[in-house]
Amino acid sequence: MDQLHIETPYVPHRGLPASGRETWVKMDAYQPTGSFKIRGVGRLCQVLKAEGASALVSSSGGNAGYAAAYAGQALGVPVTVIVPSTTPAFMREKIAALGACVVVEGDVWDQADALARAIAERGEGAYVSPFDQPQLWAGHSSLIDEIVAQGPVPDAVVVAVGGGGLMCGVAEGLQRHGLKHTAIVAVETTGAAALARSMAAGEQVTLAAIETIASSLGARRVADAAFAWSQSRPVVPVVVSDADAVRACARFADDHLALVEPACGAALSLAYDDHPALRPFARVAVIACGGVVVSLEKLAAWRAQFGV
Repeated sequence: MDQLHIETPYVPHRGLPASGRETWVKMDAYQPTGSFKIRGVGRLCQVLKAEGASALVSSSGGNAGYAAAYAGQALGVPVTVIVPSTTPAFMREKIAALGACVVVEGDVWDQADALARAIAERGEGAYVSPFDQPQLWAGHSSLIDEIVAQGPVPDAVVVAVGGGGLMCGVAEGLQRHGLKHTAIVAVETTGAAALARSMAAGEQVTLAAIETIASSLGARRVADAAFAWSQSRPVVPVVVSDADAVRACARFADDHLALVEPACGAALSLAYDDHPALRPFARVAVIACGGVVVSLEKLAAWRAQFGV
């Protein structure tokens, strides 16, 4: 099938402190939907259409819903996107501008997702998960296919973790290329650290609440597959502050001329801050996963909020 995503640049990371480490950045902020989500969401939507789906329904804080709307428009399939009330009005408008029907439900993603699943169960649309579905992970694994083809191959891959879909795709891609010793550095923000807490407990933990401005990381529990990968291959959990994430967003805008969300900034902050978690590695790839729930105005407000 023809892919809906594009191959993105894999370039040296600019603006970093001297560390002796080779750091590369995979620029998925340049996807046509502004984030990596179109890799997996696009693939899943194509598969669902091929299986006979005449409508699609997705739940999202922004990025997955935007990708589903983009895919639905490209495939000629109507899409309903259920978002929580925390999704900004401008993001709802962006999704609707692609022809999707946008419905607001609840104050957190879990509540929006419950409605999306209920709609799918009524037979009113095939469910498009934002992070927990094998076709999604297969789509996201194309990131590693590209990195291996573009070179150089890293010793560690830094990813932001919300529900864990990106992490699952990266793990799948590394496994496929025989890179079983390449570490995944899994970055979350304080207030959304479901994976780090689960790894510390040795079992899946569901957070009581999400307390971070990195709304795209707002899953109270990671996919079971993400936790399983953390138990079967090298995964290094890291938790950073919202301020760290915003600071990285601002620096990345200057260094690479790209606006990204705090969810992406969380991963980028490790390279900017020479985080101790990176010090064992000679060559690192950071996934600049992007994000569309951002604007110049929002970035300025976040900078003011955290004194960045």
